[in-house]
Amino acid sequence: MSDKKYSAESVGPAIIDLLGKVLKLVRLRVTPEIREPEARFEDFENPDLVVNFTGPDVDFLLENKAEVLLALEHLTQEMLRVPPHEHAMLVFDANDYRMLRIEELRLSALTAAEKVKTSRKPFRFNPMSSRERRILHLAVRNDAAVRSESAGAGPFRGVVIYPADMPSTPDGATPQPAPVLRRRRR
Repeated sequence: MSDKKYSAESVGPAIIDLLGKVLKLVRLRVTPEIREPEARFEDFENPDLVVNFTGPDVDFLLENKAEVLLALEHLTQEMLRVPPHEHAMLVFDANDYRMLRIEELRLSALTAAEKVKTSRKPFRFNPMSSRERRILHLAVRNDAAVRSESAGAGPFRGVVIYPADMPSTPDGATPQPAPVLRRRRR
């Protein structure tokens, strides 16, 4: 017996039924396939189940940061009543988008950490989803010279990487040097 909460047997038929209806309604020529995840980035994402899409309209799913793919994923999670803390257990993918995005975020975090170490200035990433923020945090967690924090609220929440010994700034803003007061000559 599998120790996974979400399996092809337990939720697969409901996923395929929902996606079949939605994809037919919106006339997307893609085929969902439920598969076991590959252990590529276990530290960053280790889902129970992956729904992979193939077909002539896959590129449409991946446009605009995979907006449609993520919407289908969210819709499916809502239909299955997957609690938010388990959203990473059921993921949707196409053309290895998810694996490539994880690698992109991981490398971005490591590059930003190096920049922070040399410049001694915090680096703020653009707002992103909680799942993507988590990848950034995990990528730099073992580097004792830097630390990361989430900053901002709602859709404006992003990650800030600081030198390890620098205090946080309000809402992740880059700290500004104190102004230099100069006396005017008379």
